Amino acid sequence: MKVSVKNGQIILVQGADDDLAIMAALRELNGHALDVQVRSGVCIVLEDLGPREEACREPINITRSADKRYVAISNLHPAPFILDGELYGSVEGFWQSLKCESPDLRRKIAVLSGTQAKKAASKSTPAAYFEYMGETIRSGTHAHWALMERACNAKFTQDPRARQALLATGNRPLTHIVRGDSRTIPGVIMAAIWMRVRDRIRGQ
Repeated sequence: MKVSVKNGQIILVQGADDDLAIMAALRELNGHALDVQVRSGVCIVLEDLGPREEACREPINITRSADKRYVAISNLHPAPFILDGELYGSVEGFWQSLKCESPDLRRKIAVLSGTQAKKAASKSTPAAYFEYMGETIRSGTHAHWALMERACNAKFTQDPRARQALLATGNRPLTHIVRGDSRTIPGVIMAAIWMRVRDRIRGQ
Protein backbone atom coordinates (compact mmCIF):
# COMPACT_ATOMS: atom_id res chain seq x y z
CA MET A 1 0.00 0.00 0.00
CA LYS A 2 1.30 3.43 -0.94
CA VAL A 3 0.76 6.15 1.63
CA SER A 4 1.25 9.88 1.08
CA VAL A 5 0.35 13.09 2.91
CA LYS A 6 -0.83 16.08 0.88
CA ASN A 7 -2.76 19.25 1.79
CA GLY A 8 -3.86 17.84 5.12
CA GLN A 9 -4.98 14.53 3.59
CA ILE A 10 -3.60 11.05 4.11
CA ILE A 11 -3.90 9.29 0.76
CA LEU A 12 -3.88 5.49 0.54
CA VAL A 13 -3.39 3.72 -2.78
CA GLN A 14 -4.00 -0.02 -2.99
CA GLY A 15 -0.99 -2.07 -3.87
CA ALA A 16 -0.39 -5.77 -3.19
CA ASP A 17 -3.14 -8.34 -2.82
CA ASP A 18 -2.73 -8.33 0.96
CA ASP A 19 -4.04 -4.77 0.98
CA LEU A 20 -7.47 -5.84 -0.28
CA ALA A 21 -8.98 -6.49 3.16
CA ILE A 22 -7.70 -3.18 4.53
CA MET A 23 -9.02 -1.20 1.57
CA ALA A 24 -12.37 -3.00 1.75
CA ALA A 25 -12.69 -2.09 5.45
CA LEU A 26 -11.83 1.56 4.72
CA ARG A 27 -14.37 1.73 1.90
CA GLU A 28 -17.05 0.78 4.43
CA LEU A 29 -16.13 3.99 6.31
CA ASN A 30 -16.83 6.23 3.35
CA GLY A 31 -18.47 9.44 4.62
CA HIS A 32 -17.70 8.61 8.27
CA ALA A 33 -15.77 10.66 10.83
CA LEU A 34 -12.63 9.04 12.23
CA ASP A 35 -10.83 9.73 15.50
CA VAL A 36 -7.04 9.38 15.28
CA GLN A 37 -5.60 7.89 18.49
CA VAL A 38 -1.84 7.65 19.00
CA ARG A 39 -1.36 4.63 21.23
CA SER A 40 2.45 4.50 21.08
CA GLY A 41 5.37 5.49 18.90
CA VAL A 42 4.56 2.66 16.54
CA CYS A 43 0.77 2.28 16.92
CA ILE A 44 -1.97 4.61 15.63
CA VAL A 45 -5.63 3.61 15.87
CA LEU A 46 -8.43 5.02 13.70
CA GLU A 47 -11.78 4.80 15.48
CA ASP A 48 -15.03 5.06 13.54
CA LEU A 49 -17.30 7.74 15.05
CA GLY A 50 -20.15 7.10 12.61
CA PRO A 51 -21.53 9.09 9.65
CA ARG A 52 -19.77 12.47 9.50
CA GLU A 53 -22.93 14.59 9.48
CA GLU A 54 -24.15 12.95 12.68
CA ALA A 55 -20.80 12.62 14.45
CA CYS A 56 -19.97 16.28 13.77
CA ARG A 57 -23.56 17.38 14.45
CA GLU A 58 -23.76 19.26 11.18
CA PRO A 59 -26.80 21.59 11.14
CA ILE A 60 -29.80 20.74 8.94
CA ASN A 61 -31.46 23.70 7.25
CA ILE A 62 -35.19 22.97 7.20
CA THR A 63 -36.88 24.45 4.14
CA ARG A 64 -39.32 23.15 1.54
CA SER A 65 -36.27 22.20 -0.58
CA ALA A 66 -34.51 20.35 2.23
CA ASP A 67 -33.27 16.79 1.96
CA LYS A 68 -36.30 14.60 1.24
CA ARG A 69 -35.73 12.81 4.55
CA TYR A 70 -36.55 16.02 6.41
CA VAL A 71 -38.85 17.99 4.12
CA ALA A 72 -41.95 16.98 6.11
CA ILE A 73 -40.64 19.10 8.99
CA SER A 74 -41.21 22.27 6.98
CA ASN A 75 -44.21 24.40 7.93
CA LEU A 76 -45.19 24.41 4.25
CA HIS A 77 -45.47 20.63 4.05
CA PRO A 78 -49.02 19.20 4.03
CA ALA A 79 -49.50 17.69 7.48
CA PRO A 80 -53.08 17.93 8.79
CA PHE A 81 -53.60 18.33 12.54
CA ILE A 82 -56.29 19.42 14.96
CA LEU A 83 -55.68 22.21 17.44
CA ASP A 84 -58.31 23.51 19.84
CA GLY A 85 -60.99 21.59 17.97
CA GLU A 86 -60.14 23.07 14.55
CA LEU A 87 -58.61 21.29 11.55
CA TYR A 88 -55.52 22.75 9.87
CA GLY A 89 -53.89 21.56 6.65
CA SER A 90 -50.40 22.55 7.72
CA VAL A 91 -48.56 24.78 10.17
CA GLU A 92 -48.28 27.32 7.35
CA GLY A 93 -52.05 27.29 6.95
CA PHE A 94 -52.39 27.87 10.68
CA TRP A 95 -49.84 30.69 10.69
CA GLN A 96 -51.24 32.49 7.66
CA SER A 97 -54.82 32.19 8.86
CA LEU A 98 -53.97 34.21 11.97
CA LYS A 99 -53.46 37.26 9.76
CA CYS A 100 -57.11 37.35 8.71
CA GLU A 101 -59.84 39.06 10.68
CA SER A 102 -62.67 37.42 8.75
CA PRO A 103 -63.62 34.07 10.38
CA ASP A 104 -64.71 32.64 6.99
CA LEU A 105 -61.42 33.58 5.28
CA ARG A 106 -59.44 32.35 8.25
CA ARG A 107 -61.08 28.93 7.97
CA LYS A 108 -60.47 28.74 4.21
CA ILE A 109 -56.78 29.49 4.64
CA ALA A 110 -56.40 27.23 7.68
CA VAL A 111 -56.91 24.02 5.71
CA LEU A 112 -54.35 24.97 3.03
CA SER A 113 -50.65 24.19 2.85
CA GLY A 114 -47.52 25.40 1.07
CA THR A 115 -47.58 28.42 -1.20
CA GLN A 116 -51.37 28.15 -1.49
CA ALA A 117 -51.68 29.26 2.12
CA LYS A 118 -49.22 32.09 1.58
CA LYS A 119 -50.96 33.36 -1.54
CA ALA A 120 -54.40 33.16 0.03
CA ALA A 121 -53.28 35.38 2.92
CA SER A 122 -51.13 37.72 0.83
CA LYS A 123 -53.96 40.26 0.39
CA SER A 124 -54.45 40.52 4.14
CA THR A 125 -52.38 43.23 5.80
CA PRO A 126 -50.61 41.74 8.83
CA ALA A 127 -51.84 43.50 11.95
CA ALA A 128 -49.88 44.25 15.08
CA TYR A 129 -52.42 42.17 17.03
CA PHE A 130 -54.65 39.21 16.25
CA GLU A 131 -57.38 37.31 18.04
CA TYR A 132 -57.14 33.62 18.89
CA MET A 133 -59.61 31.73 21.06
CA GLY A 134 -60.83 34.96 22.61
CA GLU A 135 -57.32 36.16 23.44
CA THR A 136 -55.65 39.20 21.89
CA ILE A 137 -52.04 38.38 20.95
CA ARG A 138 -49.37 40.76 19.70
CA SER A 139 -47.58 39.50 16.58
CA GLY A 140 -43.92 38.61 17.01
CA THR A 141 -44.06 38.18 20.77
CA HIS A 142 -43.47 35.21 23.06
CA ALA A 143 -47.22 34.62 23.14
CA HIS A 144 -47.26 34.33 19.34
CA TRP A 145 -44.27 31.99 19.37
CA ALA A 146 -45.86 29.86 22.10
CA LEU A 147 -48.97 29.51 19.95
CA MET A 148 -46.81 28.41 17.01
CA GLU A 149 -45.10 25.87 19.22
CA ARG A 150 -48.48 24.46 20.19
CA ALA A 151 -49.35 24.11 16.49
CA CYS A 152 -46.03 22.40 15.75
CA ASN A 153 -46.46 20.08 18.71
CA ALA A 154 -49.91 19.11 17.43
CA LYS A 155 -48.55 18.52 13.92
CA PHE A 156 -45.67 16.28 14.95
CA THR A 157 -47.74 14.43 17.52
CA GLN A 158 -50.58 13.68 15.12
CA ASP A 159 -48.83 13.19 11.76
CA PRO A 160 -46.63 10.04 11.65
CA ARG A 161 -44.63 11.14 8.57
CA ALA A 162 -43.76 14.50 10.05
CA ARG A 163 -42.84 12.91 13.39
CA GLN A 164 -40.61 10.34 11.68
CA ALA A 165 -38.84 13.10 9.72
CA LEU A 166 -38.26 15.14 12.87
CA LEU A 167 -36.88 12.21 14.86
CA ALA A 168 -34.65 11.22 11.91
CA THR A 169 -32.63 14.39 12.51
CA GLY A 170 -31.19 12.76 15.63
CA ASN A 171 -29.36 15.29 17.78
CA ARG A 172 -28.24 17.48 14.91
CA PRO A 173 -28.94 21.22 15.23
CA LEU A 174 -31.79 22.51 13.09
CA THR A 175 -31.78 25.86 11.31
CA HIS A 176 -34.31 27.74 9.19
CA ILE A 177 -32.34 30.02 6.89
CA VAL A 178 -34.38 31.43 4.02
CA ARG A 179 -34.37 34.54 1.88
CA GLY A 180 -36.58 37.19 3.41
CA ASP A 181 -36.66 35.97 7.00
CA SER A 182 -39.94 36.48 8.87
CA ARG A 183 -40.10 39.50 11.14
CA THR A 184 -42.71 37.97 13.41
CA ILE A 185 -41.23 34.47 13.77
CA PRO A 186 -37.55 34.61 12.68
CA GLY A 187 -35.86 31.45 11.48
CA VAL A 188 -33.83 31.09 14.67
CA ILE A 189 -37.06 31.05 16.72
CA MET A 190 -38.71 28.55 14.37
CA ALA A 191 -35.72 26.20 14.50
CA ALA A 192 -35.66 26.38 18.30
CA ILE A 193 -39.35 25.43 18.36
CA TRP A 194 -38.71 22.36 16.20
CA MET A 195 -35.84 21.22 18.43
CA ARG A 196 -37.88 21.64 21.61
CA VAL A 197 -40.75 19.66 20.10
CA ARG A 198 -38.22 16.99 19.02
CA ASP A 199 -36.87 16.71 22.58
CA ARG A 200 -40.40 16.55 23.97
CA ILE A 201 -41.49 13.76 21.61
CA ARG A 202 -38.30 11.81 22.19
CA GLY A 203 -38.81 12.13 25.94
CA GLN A 204 -42.30 10.69 25.66
